[in-house]
Parts: sequence; C-alpha cells; structure tokens
Amino acid sequence: MSDSAVLPGKTATGAGDKARGRIEFAAVTKAYGAAKAVDAIDLKIPASTYCCLLGPSGCGKTTSLRMLAGHEIATSGDILLDNVNVTNFAPARRGTAMMFQNYALFPHLTVEENVAFSLKMKRENRIERLNRARAMLRVVEMERFAKRLPSQLSGGQQQRVALARALITQPSALLLDEPLSALDPFLRLRVRGELRKLQKSLGISFVHVTHSQDEALALADLVVLMNVGRIEQQGTAQDVFSRPRTAFVARFIGGHNVIDLGDKAVAVRTDRVALVRGGEVTASSREATVTGAEYAGNGFSIQLADDRGGDLLALVPEETFHARPFEEGERVTVSWAPSDAHVLEGGAS
Repeated sequence: MSDSAVLPGKTATGAGDKARGRIEFAAVTKAYGAAKAVDAIDLKIPASTYCCLLGPSGCGKTTSLRMLAGHEIATSGDILLDNVNVTNFAPARRGTAMMFQNYALFPHLTVEENVAFSLKMKRENRIERLNRARAMLRVVEMERFAKRLPSQLSGGQQQRVALARALITQPSALLLDEPLSALDPFLRLRVRGELRKLQKSLGISFVHVTHSQDEALALADLVVLMNVGRIEQQGTAQDVFSRPRTAFVARFIGGHNVIDLGDKAVAVRTDRVALVRGGEVTASSREATVTGAEYAGNGFSIQLADDRGGDLLALVPEETFHARPFEEGERVTVSWAPSDAHVLEGGAS
C-alpha cells in the first residue's frame, strides 16, 4: 500500500490539521443479565492512534469494539468519539467503520460495487460512487481488480477490498475485528505492516481486536490487555512487555517467568535467566531440573521444574547450547540479576 495514502475527499493529516479518532470509554459496562462482559472500563485512546485490544477469548475485547461500533449498546457509562457522546447513536451516525473478521463481501458484486455499496445505500449517484470506489481501491492498491468478483481474489486481496469498503465512509476511527486471523503466517506479517503504514498515512485511529500477542506488540501505539471484562494493563508495547503489572499480564504477554519469592512475586524475562551447572543458590536463584529443550529460532527454550514446584523457562543462545547441550533430567541452578526482576502486583496467582 502507498506510504502517502489519503482518504478520497480528504487531505493528509499534518501538523496544522485536526487529528481525528479521539476515543473515550467512561465507566462503560455491558451486562447480559447478571453476567458482565465488560465491567466499568475507563479508556482514553488519543486521536490518530493504532490501538490493539488484546486478551483471551471471553475477556470483553470484542464486546468493547462492538459497543464502539454501535452493534451493542452499553448497559451503563459513556462512549465518546472526537468529544461527541455517541453511546446511543446508530452505527451509521458514529463516524466509525467496522471491518469484520470474515470480510463479509457480497459474492455477486464486483470489487468496485462492494466498495461502493454503502454509498449506494445513501442513494449517491452511480457514476460518483464508482469513481469514489476506484479512488479508494487505489489507496489499497487494488484498482486493477475492480471488475473481479470476490471469489477471484486471494485472502489478502479480499481483505484489502473489505478495508477499502470500510474506509470509503471517511470514518474518524476504523474498527478491526481479528482482521488477520484468516491469513497464512507469511501473508499475516506482510498485511500487518501494510495496516500500520495505512493508519499512519491516513491519520485516523485504528482499533484492532486480537488474541495474538505478537500482532499487538508489532502494531500498536497503545496496547490494552483485557481480562474477565476489565482492563488489566494499558500502555505502549514496550511498557506492557517490559513492565507487566500482574502475573496474568506477564504470563499472557509471554517471554516471562513468574517467580514466587514468598513475600512477593516477580517477573523475569526468559532471555535474562542464566543456567549454571553446580551454581550457588542465592536470593536470586534456585535449583531446578531440565524437563525439555526446544529450538526457538533465536535460541533454545529450556523448560525447567524448580524445587518449589514451579515451572520456568530459559532462552539460551544457540552457540551456548551447542557447546554443551542441556539434557533432560539434568540438575542446574537458575539465576537472574536482581535488576531484571520486576515486582508484580497481587502475587503469583
């Protein structure tokens, strides 16, 4: 996709332009009877931000996205977009556009007709709406496929068409529900890079729901990690990964050991753990038994069972492992620098 994409009818966002897509959830709850899918969340997403709502199934991320889109109505609380309270607005009045997980393209319509469909519903002149559709297809580099049917496109091409169809309404915020889940791993990497470039060039907010930690860390200006209807932690990708607030965050985001020290629990990155044969046990180490080893691409992941009943992981460089491999059943001392131990709120549970 073009690095200088602009929504047809809009100018690129610059220093003197008003940024769009400032979103706020103020004590928003969504309840289904006694069950709360989303429980009094407070969240501010600055304008022109790529935000990923991350978490396991059932954590409330998709419900939050659907409330922002207007496909669900909040039980209580307020949702604001660009300082307008849109809590009870119909979806078409909100200034958002949603791209669904399955793309939902009409199989009997051509690519350009799919993109122009929302303009047809607004009774816009056929020539004008198709011209606008072709302009939007240029933005996502799909103009040469304008006359094809969706069945004649690859998965990645269908996703671009769905993206163009959402953007043609000129939204302040684009909402994406697991947009990469149907793509193969190679294409997923390529498309997520294209999404990031497109968001930056358009200058609007993208709110992207995913259960993939790698996806959120690669894409987001703001990562919002949810758990059982609440926001467990929010911040930049680096903040959330390097300074997890709770044991849940450390475990879900990956790449960390959660270690119970008795009076507190700490998170230590797996690449900051050292394995020593016959090392001394201190306040920053413990004895463990090797239970397995897996090649991880950037080293070997050594699985360990410590003598206090915990499971640990250590990422060992390839050259270190090949020089003298760690064998299953071998006894080692697992150690870490005190400065690499990040104290967690709420203990190890």
